[in-house]
Amino acid sequence: MIMPKKKKSIKQYLDGKTLLVTGGTGSFGKKFIRTVLDNYNFKRLVIYSRDELKQEEMRTMYGFDDERLRYFIGDVRDKERLYRAMINIDVIVHAAAMKQVPASEYNPIEAVKTNIDGAENIINAAIDHRVKKVIALSTDKAVNPINLYGATKLVAEKLFIQGNNYSSIDGAKLSCVRYGNVVGSRGSVIPLFINQKKKGLITITDKRMTRFWITLDQGVHFVIKCIELMNGGEVFIPKIPSMKVVDLAKAIAPECKINFIGIRPGEKLHEVLISDEENQNTFEFKDMFAIRSKTLFREPKNLLWKKGKKMKFSNYASNTNTEWLSKKQILKMAAAI
Repeated sequence: MIMPKKKKSIKQYLDGKTLLVTGGTGSFGKKFIRTVLDNYNFKRLVIYSRDELKQEEMRTMYGFDDERLRYFIGDVRDKERLYRAMINIDVIVHAAAMKQVPASEYNPIEAVKTNIDGAENIINAAIDHRVKKVIALSTDKAVNPINLYGATKLVAEKLFIQGNNYSSIDGAKLSCVRYGNVVGSRGSVIPLFINQKKKGLITITDKRMTRFWITLDQGVHFVIKCIELMNGGEVFIPKIPSMKVVDLAKAIAPECKINFIGIRPGEKLHEVLISDEENQNTFEFKDMFAIRSKTLFREPKNLLWKKGKKMKFSNYASNTNTEWLSKKQILKMAAAI
C-alpha cells in the first residue's frame, strides 16, 4: 500500500508556485488544499468550483482562510472563466467531475459537458496560458468502461494525453492519475454501511464483488508525487490493495444480516486499473505503474521510463491483485473517516 511520504524534491517543486484546483470544494480538493497549506510554501492557490456556499463553508467553518487562497466561482464548462482563473498559474490539479454513476446514466449530456467538454476547456486554456504542469484525476472505471461515467473519463484521459501534441516544447505538460475507490469520499460505500448498520441490514449487490481501495491522504500524496515526476503524456497508477466488499461489510457490521440485491446497471464485479491492452506500454516502479503514450510526436527529455521495468503480468485488476486488506486494516481505514 502507498504510504504518505514527504520528499524534499517535491517540496522544493511546489514551493513558490501558483496552483489551481478545479473541484476545490470536493473531498479530494479539500484534502489536497489542506495538505499543501500544512506542508508547502506555495505562492498562491486558486480554489475553482461552482458552489459559493461550499466555498464560504470552507473559508469560515473549516479554516481555509489563508491569505494565499483565492476563491473563484466558476464551472469547467465556462471557457472564459477558466481563461481568467489561469492567469499566471504554474500547476493545475483537475479534480472537478460529475462522478455519480446513476446520475450520469440518467443525465448523460450533462456528464459529457462536465467531464469531456470541461476537460477540453482546461486543456486549451492551460496550453494558451503556458501553464507548466496539468494533472487530471481519472478512475478505474475509465478502463474498459461499461457505464457513461467511465466512458467520459476515458475520453478525458485521451484528451489530456493527446493535448501534449498541441503544446509547445517548453509549454504546458499534461498527465493523468488513475486510481480506485477513495475511502470516505462522497459516494463511498463505507458511510452507507455505517448508516445501514443502525437498521441491522447491509445491502450488497454481489458477494463476489472486489474493489481497489485508497485513502484520501494516500491519493493526495500520490498526486503531489506525480506532479514532480510527470514529463507530460503519462497515466500514473498507484499500487494499492484490494478488498472484498463482503469482508468490508462483515468488518463494519459483523452482527448485521447481509442482503444481496444484484448488480446495478453500469456496475462491474471487479475493477481494472490497467487493461490487457495497456500492459505492453506500462512500466512498473516500486510503488506505482506508469502508462507510456504511443501517440505523442516527441519524447520528453527527462525520460521516466529508464527508471522502471516493463509490466510483466497481463493486467492489474482488483480480483487478481497480490495485496489485500486484512480485517484489522479494513477497520482502521473505516475508523479514519
